[in-house]
Amino acid sequence: MAATPVWSVDPRTGKQREQVAVEATAQEVDETVRAALAAQDALADRTVRAAFLRSAAELLDAAKDHLVEAADAETALGPVRLTGELARTCYQLRAFADVVDEGGFLGVVIDHPDSSATPPIPDLRRYKIPLGVVAVYSASNFPFAFSVPGGDTASALAAGCPVVVKAHPDHPATSELVASTLRRAAARHGIPEGVLGLVHGFDAGVELVKHPLVSGAGFTGSIRGGRALFDAAAARPVPIPFHGELGSLNPVVVTEAAAVERAEEIGAGLAGSMTLGVGQFCVKPGLVFAPAGAGGDRLLKSLTEAVSDTEAGVLLDHRMRDNFVAGVRERAELPDVDAPVTPGAGGEHTVSAGFLTVPAAKLATEGEHDLLLEECFGPVTVVARYEDDAEITAALTRLSGNLTATVQLSAEEAAGEGRGAALLAELTPLAGRLLVNGWPTGVAVAPAQHHGGPYPATTSTSTSVGGTAIERWLRPVAYQNTPAALLPPELRDENPLGLPRRYDGRLEH
Repeated sequence: MAATPVWSVDPRTGKQREQVAVEATAQEVDETVRAALAAQDALADRTVRAAFLRSAAELLDAAKDHLVEAADAETALGPVRLTGELARTCYQLRAFADVVDEGGFLGVVIDHPDSSATPPIPDLRRYKIPLGVVAVYSASNFPFAFSVPGGDTASALAAGCPVVVKAHPDHPATSELVASTLRRAAARHGIPEGVLGLVHGFDAGVELVKHPLVSGAGFTGSIRGGRALFDAAAARPVPIPFHGELGSLNPVVVTEAAAVERAEEIGAGLAGSMTLGVGQFCVKPGLVFAPAGAGGDRLLKSLTEAVSDTEAGVLLDHRMRDNFVAGVRERAELPDVDAPVTPGAGGEHTVSAGFLTVPAAKLATEGEHDLLLEECFGPVTVVARYEDDAEITAALTRLSGNLTATVQLSAEEAAGEGRGAALLAELTPLAGRLLVNGWPTGVAVAPAQHHGGPYPATTSTSTSVGGTAIERWLRPVAYQNTPAALLPPELRDENPLGLPRRYDGRLEH
């Protein structure tokens, strides 16, 4: 079979820039996975692992000018945005190094024999071990934070799992540069460079999830692509966990009291959030419930002014641009849908931000307006005008899972008066992260963070951001009545590694 070149493409012109690599064959995928597996033992020492992650952050930061230039040429996301994203990525790597050092992620539990229990308890010792080789599928919209050096890779390496990344076709050159940097960091600590493999091509991605030596997968992308890989992971002779982030509408509910109190502020905030990064954020607010009264009118006026002042921007590739233009056109043509600011083509290679409005009652029952309940990737949102709370509730019951859900409350409602608590209760089953008087764009890397949600937001209950993302790549093992000389150091009574643990029911730090 002839080799298929992989090109770096300029999204500003749609023209090929340079050949980066060739698409991997099934044999090359196999060789890459086997090289990763061969590197796993080198990750066994937690001290080495943590040092590797810190070196990766150090080398990425040292190469930031070159990396940002390459990423901007392939994504048109801009140096300011990309510099911040790379800094976030380096912080994330260092944060996982701290998680590795602390050791709590191992979940060590030791129970000594207790013959008085019913039934009697034998000597039991439990902790978590790495799954094995992890396949990571890069995201288009975050060439650093959710791609080769992103959260899936960082958390898998922190867990002790080698990684094979399927590069995204929108930034292949950046992927190669970053992978090379991570391999240099590995070599600095005596870890084989195969610990971080990289393959290109659609077929290679399919081969990767099916490979018998791959033990888990992380994905960020579309519902269609993610579901196909999820099904392939489940259909294997030995199914593997597939942690996919697929799509999210991220609903926002603005109460009438909040609109009366600060309509202009809410309108401006919504405009900034929905147009951030040319609307290419997975947590972009895509559906907003606003009251039909005077407060809602003021909100729409503020939103109109702010969105109208937003310059046209470049999407990540021309396929996304075509899908955006077609998607907003199809939505705008629905009955009772208006476009106070028309979204769509801004030029030959750009798109213009805008928003649509619709009576909220149109979303309460199944019909042609269901299209408005699907994510449209790009700088557009739908504002559903409601007459009463019942219309909000009726529409919310028809939403699928989301990464986030937001309520905009008045000061009185935020203090516990009114419907604030009831709205949060309605939104809780729909999303993994709930916001009050804020906007969902921006996902902090923090121990308490949860970036996930009910399907199709994600395919599992785990998070892909924050320290607990490491849990996706571990499995628990219990040792029963095992002689001390045969126990792993993590499970010995004397605790030679100084790990936090639960010892005979007591939490030890």
